[in-house]
Amino acid sequence: MSQNDPSLAEPPVAPEFRDALDRIRAALRGLRYGTVTAVVQDGVVVQVERTEKIRLGRHESRGST
Repeated sequence: MSQNDPSLAEPPVAPEFRDALDRIRAALRGLRYGTVTAVVQDGVVVQVERTEKIRLGRHESRGST
């Protein structure tokens, strides 16, 4: 797909949702493993939680040569 593909354009966002979407995007930025949760009350995002998991590389056991 080309970058000028109209299907990739973001739909218009109501101003009251813009801050919530910006915060969700920021929480997703750079996340490799984990979750982002949006807590919604009465149709409004009131909290964004980011839980990041760090995957450690596998190491050889100490007994092997």
